[in-house]
Amino acid sequence: MSTSAVGSRTRSMLGRRLVALVPLMAIVSLATFSLVLLIPGDPAHRIAGEGATEAQIEAVRTDLGLDRPAYEQFASFLGNLVQGDLGTSYTFRTPVWDMIVARLPITISLTLVAMAVALLIGIPTGVLAARRAGRWEDRVVTVGSTLGLATPNFVLGLLLTLIIGVKLQWLPATGYVELSEGFWPWLEHLILPGFALGVVAAAEIARQLRASLADVLRQDYVRTAVAKGLLPGAVVWKHGLKNAMMPVVTVVGIQTGYLLGGTAVVETIFGIQGLGDFAVRAVMAGDLPAIQGMVVFAVTITVLASLLVDLTYGYLNPRGESQ
Repeated sequence: MSTSAVGSRTRSMLGRRLVALVPLMAIVSLATFSLVLLIPGDPAHRIAGEGATEAQIEAVRTDLGLDRPAYEQFASFLGNLVQGDLGTSYTFRTPVWDMIVARLPITISLTLVAMAVALLIGIPTGVLAARRAGRWEDRVVTVGSTLGLATPNFVLGLLLTLIIGVKLQWLPATGYVELSEGFWPWLEHLILPGFALGVVAAAEIARQLRASLADVLRQDYVRTAVAKGLLPGAVVWKHGLKNAMMPVVTVVGIQTGYLLGGTAVVETIFGIQGLGDFAVRAVMAGDLPAIQGMVVFAVTITVLASLLVDLTYGYLNPRGESQ
């Protein structure tokens, strides 16, 4: 298939994915709206605060439009969403989009550090286990990755905070520093939360890469390369790793959504005011516009990450793309 045909096929795939995003957003928004309505308690009462009179609570309800029927509230949200308006947070009295934009750099920083941790640990250990399949190095990696998958990030985050942050005081236990204040102050505040968040992804990458690369290294063309006298390291990096990376790319795409979800817990533990902290506060307050806005944003990021994974498949396997 020609290059122009492949490009046309890629553009067609992009168009289909973007069009499919519209009904997906509507379904996700409806599901989120319905679930939030099931939360016990009155949002107007929570927002008005303890000790508020019935008149004050009713005034809040009217001001926020909570006295309207549910279908009218949902239709209003969809109408605003089409215009790029995610509504105004009941709790912060600020447009939801502005809140997301203000906190997004913090969560992106945390996610990048977590993904760096995942790749720096997952790829070398996965390669090591594949090259030493069946030996003690392989068993050590298998046990380590199983422990990584089985350990909840909030447990690991609390242990890191107490031991490294509080007792040993090697790294800051809580807080966040802007990158503009220096690279090391920025990074040292993200190492512990990034490690707590990235360990599960590292374990999954190591397991997938180990299985895929071990299979590739048994192929005839790899044995031929070895028979020609190429060094084992060159065989792995030049002939094996590229063909074994597709499962890893899939894991990275899936883990992007997982990492965004995991920030809710990790940011709370480490006192970082990113999108995860914003989502937790929104849920605790029953802040419907903030919850819906966060869900829509997270779904969009996940779909775009999935789209990027599909495009990467085309680079790693051009024959598969042309088929």
